[in-house]
Amino acid sequence: MEETNILTKQGLKNHQDELERLKDVDRPNNLNALRDARAQGDLSENADYDSARDEQARIEARIKEIEAVLKNYELIKLDTSKKVNIGKTVVLEINGLEAKEYTIVGSLEADPLNGKISNESAIGKGVIGHKKGQTITIKTETLNEVKVHIVNVK
Repeated sequence: MEETNILTKQGLKNHQDELERLKDVDRPNNLNALRDARAQGDLSENADYDSARDEQARIEARIKEIEAVLKNYELIKLDTSKKVNIGKTVVLEINGLEAKEYTIVGSLEADPLNGKISNESAIGKGVIGHKKGQTITIKTETLNEVKVHIVNVK
């Protein structure tokens, strides 16, 4: 059984846009690069040809990966409860450090440096189901304990 990929509307759009770019722009550009490299003659020592082939493999692998995601995804539903849930934006104070805003997303969209944490991460799992004002102790993957105070849920 395939795993369902959880996506926000923006995450779905980003995947669809990337797939379109790969198919309509990157793939044709790569085919032109391959054609040009082949025209240079001997392929056994042709760095341009090797590079274009590597790029072709990367493009085709990414197309397959995105198509697999888009075959089996679930959009995050709007949750009007006051509890932390996937798709919600939360303000968290972790171990007493300055409060930061995070959006709880599916693992495919996770980007902690840009404020998107996975619902499958220790902190993501730990805060889901809790409310504004609560403080939770969460054990991380490295078995460290962190205190997370939920400052706000949007």
